[in-house]
Amino acid sequence: MEYQRLKLPLISAPAALLLAALIFISLSPRHGDRDAQMSDRRSAFMPLTWTPSGLGSADKQGTPASSLPANQGAVESGLSGMIVQASSLTGIDNAFLVLHPVQNQQSNITRLSTRTDAQGQFHFPTVQTAQYQLHISHPSFRDTVLDLSLNEHVPRELRVELPPLPPPPPPMEISIADEDLGESKMYEVVQSGRANKLSREAYGGLPSQEAFSDPSYGSHQTYPSPGRPDQYPYYPGMPDLTEPEHHTENYDRIFENPFKEVMGNPISTFSIDVDAASYANIRRFLDRGQAVPKDAVRIEEMVNYFSYDYPAPRDQHPFSVNTEISVSPWNAEHHLIHIGLQGLDLDREQLGPSNLVFLIDVSGSMDSPNKLGLVKTSLLKLLEQLGEQDRVAIVVYASATGVVLPSTPASDRNAIRHALNNLKAGGSTAGGAGLKLAYQVAEQQLIRGGNNRVILCTDGDFNVGLSSDAEMIRLMEEKRKTGIYMTVCGFGMGNYKDGRLEKIAQYGNGNYFYLDKEAEAEKVFGREMRATLFTIAQDLKLQLEFNPAWVESYRLIGYENRIMAREDFDNDLKDAGELGAGHSVTALYEVRLRPQMQQVPGGDQRSGSFQQVQPESEDLRYQRTTVKPGAYSSDELLSLKLRYKKPGQEKSVLMEHTLSRQQITVSHSSENFRWSAAVAAFGMILRDSQHKGQANLDMVLRLAEGARGPDPEGYRAEFIRMVGQSRNVLVSH
Repeated sequence: MEYQRLKLPLISAPAALLLAALIFISLSPRHGDRDAQMSDRRSAFMPLTWTPSGLGSADKQGTPASSLPANQGAVESGLSGMIVQASSLTGIDNAFLVLHPVQNQQSNITRLSTRTDAQGQFHFPTVQTAQYQLHISHPSFRDTVLDLSLNEHVPRELRVELPPLPPPPPPMEISIADEDLGESKMYEVVQSGRANKLSREAYGGLPSQEAFSDPSYGSHQTYPSPGRPDQYPYYPGMPDLTEPEHHTENYDRIFENPFKEVMGNPISTFSIDVDAASYANIRRFLDRGQAVPKDAVRIEEMVNYFSYDYPAPRDQHPFSVNTEISVSPWNAEHHLIHIGLQGLDLDREQLGPSNLVFLIDVSGSMDSPNKLGLVKTSLLKLLEQLGEQDRVAIVVYASATGVVLPSTPASDRNAIRHALNNLKAGGSTAGGAGLKLAYQVAEQQLIRGGNNRVILCTDGDFNVGLSSDAEMIRLMEEKRKTGIYMTVCGFGMGNYKDGRLEKIAQYGNGNYFYLDKEAEAEKVFGREMRATLFTIAQDLKLQLEFNPAWVESYRLIGYENRIMAREDFDNDLKDAGELGAGHSVTALYEVRLRPQMQQVPGGDQRSGSFQQVQPESEDLRYQRTTVKPGAYSSDELLSLKLRYKKPGQEKSVLMEHTLSRQQITVSHSSENFRWSAAVAAFGMILRDSQHKGQANLDMVLRLAEGARGPDPEGYRAEFIRMVGQSRNVLVSH
């Protein structure tokens, strides 16, 4: 993305008055109550104006902001002004402004955002004294970044002149030639004079008339400009209230993991899950005041939505292993075992080149601002994170499929923006054909040792060609052998197919997100881009063996669709989850420890006189489970084994870890433990789980507020808000 970077210097009150006396700048007409409030500020302080001609050539890093006043963070008056066209000085309607606090400041200074009105005017009502970066963007003008150092004494007002974007490349056209020669039907993608002819057979079909607005089969049709839907205003990040009333959302049934007796069932094996779709989807329901479907609640995805303060790995392995045990907050007779993995973070310089294929659903069901509109916003955010060595291709599907942008260097941002902004929705949904085409395009540009990935953006409502879950699973099992990873991004509501999208990600060596607003797109493709796209450990499995001398029974909280057979742990052909760079993974076990009187019979457990009672269901006819004598003399509660593969390798690496008995109260447990327990308890409340014990919203809030810790992005504060917000929803339903 091209930026121009500007700097607002520190200005004292005397200097402002002097500036007002020497310079007269005419102000645009004021309209509405907000503009009347702004007039008082204008009378005391003239706006500072920046023009593109005075900027010179600024690099993307920009210039440093001036020093802060001593009382940084004091509550200030607002920041107001006007965004105008550089050529005509007329106001720019609907420009998007984001006021970012500069890092390393007080954590209570939050990011603010707003949009200009019809006259190009904006107003942030309350802005604290601090250093900021003001990001200004509009589809028709060059993005601008201002470095601001705001003073507490003077009301602040500015005017910024935005230059237009450079001319876009020639519009892309779809050319369909019906030669009536059976399998010889061809289509052609043309951009900037380049053509790429591909057979219908190879690409699974021709672009549909609905998807590409082609009124006459065989003719050229230029993509129309997307524009803004006039029938309802929409701003990214706001809930879309124009969704149809029909609801055909689909969620796979979740059968909660039960407690298992350690005698006869000492082994628990599962694959990691780094998906976070469930949490964002739950937030969408609660934000709209709607009850959350029980099967939309996957507790492991709620817990793993958050990052944790685990130590970085210090040995040859790409992640650290951390364990902890304390009393269960919702059942005083049980204990909670916390397992946390922390992946190695990678510097941008360490990241290999990326070969990305954006696979975008442009069927009729995506014709909504919070679907295709948010898809464009999300992928443009990802584009900002890519470097010159990366490549992007765009594949779309509706009634059929097509390549609207061949693999293009990410540095050619104008071409990629143009391709995205000109997509429109219409037609049915040939999702299976789209997946095949996207993988074929990715294979053509495969980067050995690089990050090869298909990014699917859809609501999951496939209805043409391959559409059943079983067919999708078989397709993904075949395609993952190519070494190409999958990222699935779900959008929208009403007809959302969560179960299908989760399977595509799970069986396609991928991760799965749900994007309900622009802030989530910023999280997934902005702040967490490395964890989202770059894998450091694949096929990561965990296997726990519980010591029957100390543990009576256990249950894994969540991960119901990640349970594996015992023998799958040592089988390197069995697929499991992937861990991204810098990502953390957390799992919780609820356990019942043996009563003290059983643990130490006669006051001497080490004598070996302790006898385990085998459950009736395990009373086999031909064999009997026994416990090794050493188990009674060990302080170990469990043994934890992990297996993973380094990316591109076929043989797994084994790690081992143990957890010993400890007596730690919940109040003395770590913030990691208490926060994960709070989130898990909230998930059990939403599911109305039979295992929720004494969990209630007040308990969740107490745990969460006491374990919030550093929260620079506000994700934990948002969770606390959601818990409070859910009270009315749970009562009304």
